[in-house]
Formats: sequence, C-alpha cells, structure tokens
Amino acid sequence: MERTLLLNATYEPLKIVPWQKAVHLFFQGKVEVVETYGRDIRSARLSMKVPAVVRLYRMVLFHHTRRLVKFSRETIFARDRNCCQYCGKAFPPEDLTFDHIIPVAQGGMKTWENIVTACRSCNHKKSGMTPEQAGMALLARVQRPHWSPAIMVMMTMAGNPPKLWENYLFFR
Repeated sequence: MERTLLLNATYEPLKIVPWQKAVHLFFQGKVEVVETYGRDIRSARLSMKVPAVVRLYRMVLFHHTRRLVKFSRETIFARDRNCCQYCGKAFPPEDLTFDHIIPVAQGGMKTWENIVTACRSCNHKKSGMTPEQAGMALLARVQRPHWSPAIMVMMTMAGNPPKLWENYLFFR
C-alpha cells in the first residue's frame, strides 16, 4: 500500500500519510502533488496517479513544546539509525533491543543519555555491566535528539523509503 510523504511549504518533510489522505488534501486545495507513483486511481469522472510526495501550499508552524522528541522505542532506534551502538551493524527493528549504558541494577535511569540501541548479541554480551566492565565501547556519544521532521519520517518508516522520496529527506 502506497504512502505519501507530506512536505511543508518549504519542502521540509512533515509526516507520512495514506495516499487517500493526500488525495483528499489535494481536492481541498491544500496541497500540490510533487511526485507520483506509477499506479492510477480512478473514479467515475476522474483518473489520476497515486501521489508519492505532496507539498502544503501554506506553512505549518510548530510550537516549541511540540518540538521535543518523544522518548520511545521507535525514536531511540531512529536516533541510532537502527544500528547497534556497540558493533555498528544495522539491523531491522525487530532484531534490536534497548540497552541501559549504566544498568538499572547499578542505578541507571531510563533517559536519552543512558539508553542506546543494541543488537541481541551485544546486549547479551554486555549483560548487567557497564560498557567498561564488559570491555565494550560505545561508537558515539548519546544525547537527546534535536527535533527534525526527518526524524519523524525515520521513526514512522519500517524499512527503506520509496526512491521517489529521496530528494526530500535530509537524513540520506
């Protein structure tokens, strides 16, 4: 099922919507179709291509409070780009786990700065130890991500984005 990338008036990615929603926004006069898939959709009076990328005519502004990235499994994986922070290998989300850098048993908290993405093998090897105790090292410094529409797109996507979206995503 095709999804549509919704862009702000400035071509920044906002979110992914079902193609039906994109068509609805198009007929309301709120968006322009920028890219299309090869498949046609038809009604009794109209035929058009399924929209792949649409752009809002009017700018959507965000309040600062909405700019904070919500702490969740998806956003941790998105921040770490689905890569184990110990071995550096990329994995599908279902093969990844959370890892507390400082284990809960040693006083570690559930915070952006204490949780990383780890593959099952590295998480098992580290077990209930700190990276130093386990003889392992983190590949990068961990921090709360800064808000970006691209992060929203990454956490919404399960797998690779369609080729038609590549020119509009900043994380590539």
